[in-house]
Amino acid sequence: MVTVNAAGAYTLVQDLGRDGYYAMGLPPSGSMDQFSHRCANMLVGNHPSAATLEVTLVGPKLYFDSPACVAVTGGAADIWVDDVLSEGWMTLHIDAGQTLTVGALRTGCRAYIAIRGGIDSQPFLGSRSTYVSSAIGGLRGSAITIGDDLPIGSADSCGCPGPGSMVDPRLRPILDGSYEIRVVAGLCHHRFDQDSIETFFASPYTVSSESDRTGYRLIGPSLTFVDREPPFGAGNNPSNVVDLGYPMGSIQIPNGEEPICLLRDAVTGGGYATIGTIISCDLDIVGQMRASDTVHFKRIRLEDALLARAHQRRRLQEVRFGLNLLSLF
Repeated sequence: MVTVNAAGAYTLVQDLGRDGYYAMGLPPSGSMDQFSHRCANMLVGNHPSAATLEVTLVGPKLYFDSPACVAVTGGAADIWVDDVLSEGWMTLHIDAGQTLTVGALRTGCRAYIAIRGGIDSQPFLGSRSTYVSSAIGGLRGSAITIGDDLPIGSADSCGCPGPGSMVDPRLRPILDGSYEIRVVAGLCHHRFDQDSIETFFASPYTVSSESDRTGYRLIGPSLTFVDREPPFGAGNNPSNVVDLGYPMGSIQIPNGEEPICLLRDAVTGGGYATIGTIISCDLDIVGQMRASDTVHFKRIRLEDALLARAHQRRRLQEVRFGLNLLSLF
């Protein structure tokens, strides 16, 4: 058992998400930075789907009543085992009676704490991921709090990389506050006039403080729409369309102002025009952005998005190779 002595700013139990329920209006939730989540699990010998703790900006303090193998990935933060400063992206051994503390993130927005065996909270629809808006998953469907006892699952037989095993720095995400995000054309790309489309892809945007797991709001130039007579059910605002599905990563622009990138806890459909969809592997980068970071959007083809996904998979294979885990999962 692991006891929460300090909860951090907003710490959630997350796994890879509960896919397959878009039709009933339930988003997948899951780790915002799936690459860092997977790497944390690899560092402790867990299956990629094992639940971790997702830290936002400031991490928790956790007391271990039995020996454990842990790892912290994602954004850079000071990490202590008792009073000893330790490193991220590394396999750490913790003895019974010791405390793991994750401080404030210096880079990025989120970190991931993996514990060998995974957080063994009660699954909901096949996933332990926390979806706070519906109070499901995780612990009570909410963030962890002081005094919580985190159940830890049984470790499988695959073994754990030895203490000090580390993910090659060249394979870790670069979190420098300025990002290029790749986008394919959205379902309502045609609703924006050509000058606005060019403006969207040529202009920098700034991440607003009104950003969370549901969506990131961006500050930048306003866009305009092609003139039209509103179809029945679309509404009079030029950004309104007849309701359509929102793929994860959709970028909607209500009233042509302040684009909103819809993320892992977002609604699954609505009536705002979407100019593009962020490719899946770049959603990890968006999940690490924080207020005042800057972003440029790059228009790519679907074929390029598939190549980027394949490259992301090769990065994960290189992590496994570096940790001598190629035969696992």
